[in-house]
Amino acid sequence: MTKLIAVTSALYLLSASSIAIAETSKPTHDNLNSTLWYQTSAEFRANSIQTYRQAEFMLPTLLTDKKATALTNQTANYADLPPAIIVDIDETILDNSPSAAHEIKFNHGFDAKNWDRWVSLKQAKAVPGAVKFVNMAQQQGVKVLFISNRECKPRDQKSSCPQKDDTIANLKLVGIKQVDSNQVWLKSEQADWTSEKESRRILAANKFRVIMLMGDDFGDFLPNVKKNITPAQRLELVDKHEMYWGTRWFMLTNPTYGSWETILEQPKTKYLQSYE
Repeated sequence: MTKLIAVTSALYLLSASSIAIAETSKPTHDNLNSTLWYQTSAEFRANSIQTYRQAEFMLPTLLTDKKATALTNQTANYADLPPAIIVDIDETILDNSPSAAHEIKFNHGFDAKNWDRWVSLKQAKAVPGAVKFVNMAQQQGVKVLFISNRECKPRDQKSSCPQKDDTIANLKLVGIKQVDSNQVWLKSEQADWTSEKESRRILAANKFRVIMLMGDDFGDFLPNVKKNITPAQRLELVDKHEMYWGTRWFMLTNPTYGSWETILEQPKTKYLQSYE
């Protein structure tokens, strides 16, 4: 009987050990470390605060210098236009890392329906430093335009763009004091408002002297950098516009998704630069 108990116990321990090994050997989701960094690191918080503090530092100079513009194609008849700042929303003003965490937890990639559900919940918190900066800029008479690739899609017969109402509500919930439908320009809200934001920036340039651009993707600053372009070509464009970074252009860090990844061809491992 004692031998039987010992054998049974051993089998139980072996089974439990096998289950533990099986659980720990599950393939790691591609976005795990990036999302953990975004949600837990002091470095992320410090970087975001630093970016917005630098923008705050530069704001008085840009307001005073009527020749200053953040748009490379705003070249004439803009000096007397009212000042504006263009900001992206996702991972620039609002932190959507819970949506990424949901993908990891349930082991799936990006899904448009899941994303739309997340938008509808209006639960995104603010990126550190964002709310303070936006409110401060608007108190100084600067128009803040929220140009986002959140997409307008009907959910029912009540609205052609419920995402806009959800987004405005979420921005108010995190503490943005002034935001209305005229400030929020979403993808597909108009026919030519595609994921390429240039048409919306051009519209802004007709009405405002755009003194700052803020975003987490290269496409928030320049056109034609999200398709049919190599990483090397993008790096060249960064260097070409070196004087804009930290003075008129302010990049937020986002390792979880973006055009930096979607432009890479398969297999992505070929882009790795190893010492051997």
